[in-house]
Amino acid sequence: MTEIITEDRRMREVIQLAKTVAQSKATVLIQGESGTGKELIANLIHGNSTRSSRPFVAINCAAIPENLLESELFGYERGSFTGAVTAKAGKFEFANGGTLLLDEISEMDIRLQAKLLRVIQEAEVDRIGGRRPIPVDVRIIATTNRNLADCVKAGIFREDLFYRLNVVNLTLPPLRERIGDVKVLSDHFMRQYAIKNSTPLIGFAEGSRRLLESHVWPGNIRELENVIERAVITAKNQIVTENDIHIERRNLTGVQAVQTDSGEDADANWLPGQTLNDIERRVILVALKYHHGNRTHTARALGISIRTLRNKLADYRKLGIFA
Repeated sequence: MTEIITEDRRMREVIQLAKTVAQSKATVLIQGESGTGKELIANLIHGNSTRSSRPFVAINCAAIPENLLESELFGYERGSFTGAVTAKAGKFEFANGGTLLLDEISEMDIRLQAKLLRVIQEAEVDRIGGRRPIPVDVRIIATTNRNLADCVKAGIFREDLFYRLNVVNLTLPPLRERIGDVKVLSDHFMRQYAIKNSTPLIGFAEGSRRLLESHVWPGNIRELENVIERAVITAKNQIVTENDIHIERRNLTGVQAVQTDSGEDADANWLPGQTLNDIERRVILVALKYHHGNRTHTARALGISIRTLRNKLADYRKLGIFA
């Protein structure tokens, strides 16, 4: 079982809750930004459940075209469509007795959502072109990097399926909200890639530590891992220095976007004498500008919901601050 490395209190609470619910038969919805470790938590749940000796099957709903996703999930019978020269079992059948991870469930077409709902309710699957349902015993874990409640309101996700999936909800905090984990994760990835590349690295310089901890990590742990892997490969000394850390400026969001809005240090120009609301407003408006007015990307970067962002902008509009 893959170890989840963290010293963050919130993340530890999520892990403890995951271990607790693992013993149940409840469906679990794991929400969090891309790269926060949702699949690791799903593996943790399966590994601590009574199904641990049975299959753990994962499918990425965003990576497979709609016309193929149905056959991948539910299977098909011979002759059910052009090219179906033999019958094929779907992921539900492969996961029978175990756990099925539906990764990025929010990307599933609403028509398929209805069929998925029936499988969950009836504990049986209908292959494409099949004549009779096939009983299945599968524990469902779904992940999403979007707010499913917002997707329901937008009419792109079934409300009844949302409630079926949302029996237990685990929300993973982004890396920018668990800065203490940047150090422990950096050390872990450094050791991992130093061994893999036979590189005699022994640590990080103080400047490289500061640089890593000042970044907001929009790609979360996945982005951090990539940055550390590159640093390990390109480092000229046994110590990873600031020059070995390559973070692309296009990834800067949120507060960092405010600091790059002008050529000066933003802290010295606008923090003194301003209220927390003033600071929040500036961060939101500059982040919105940075993302070229895209509210979805802005809300995601700031770690707030679209509704919260919309309400904030409406308040600013009333004050004549936002057009």
